[in-house]
Amino acid sequence: MRTFGELEERIMVAVWARSTPVTVRDIVDDLAATRPAAYTTVITVVERLRAKGWLSRERDGRSYLYHPTRSRHEYVADLMGSVLDESDDRSAALLSFAGQLDPDDAVSLRLALDALNDHPRR
Repeated sequence: MRTFGELEERIMVAVWARSTPVTVRDIVDDLAATRPAAYTTVITVVERLRAKGWLSRERDGRSYLYHPTRSRHEYVADLMGSVLDESDDRSAALLSFAGQLDPDDAVSLRLALDALNDHPRR
């Protein structure tokens, strides 16, 4: 799985931060708070993200509303899975990763694993 480019990531973070679909203008305004980007540049990247399957759109009058097709959590999980796939020893990689977790994250991981054991995927 490929990671996002810098502007792609900034756009996706802006989209994920909102609970409702967004316009390109909304995204441009959100980006302006940290590092402005031109409207035409943002619309080009938004359409690329849509073509890649990360965003979908619906017509809203003369413009479009965009929303993510996958959550940020799903994206991060896919990245973690991709990195794990690169290892020639998955068990060692998982053990090393678990050893780097702070105590609160270790508890969260244990709870997540227990929940999976209680409700295995089919």
